[in-house]
Amino acid sequence: MDSYEVMKKSVSDLGVKSVASDLGLSTSLIYKWCQPSSSEDASGAENPLDRLRRVYELTGDKGPIEWLCRKADGYFVENAPTEEIDAIPLLHMTRRIVREFSDVLDVLTESIDNDGQIDLTEAKQIRREWEKLKSTAESFVSSCEKGTYFDDGEG
Repeated sequence: MDSYEVMKKSVSDLGVKSVASDLGLSTSLIYKWCQPSSSEDASGAENPLDRLRRVYELTGDKGPIEWLCRKADGYFVENAPTEEIDAIPLLHMTRRIVREFSDVLDVLTESIDNDGQIDLTEAKQIRREWEKLKSTAESFVSSCEKGTYFDDGEG
């Protein structure tokens, strides 16, 4: 889905006029955000999603994206490079996911065994391990969706 389609869907329930009013912007600008802007004859304008993507492309800093995800009560999960995942046989990949899950459990167990509580430092370590697990699992699912893992009839 293109950014303008995301914007169009996002403002549809509340309405362009209401969104424009709440943001202190013109309705025509909001309408332009909901139209393609990629070609020379397109009437759309670069919307906030395009701009955020451009900030990331210029800086390589995922901080603004991570911040936005937290504001939406979520977290940014980076996928491992698909070339790396695609080269791993299915059985090895499933073992890798189980190993990552085991790492999360190890950190949890160690945190609890220390003093029966999880402090902020331990919580950060748990978060890091959890993010690695989610990244690995999401990359695996993406590879499956691309058709990387299939039965070639020789197994």
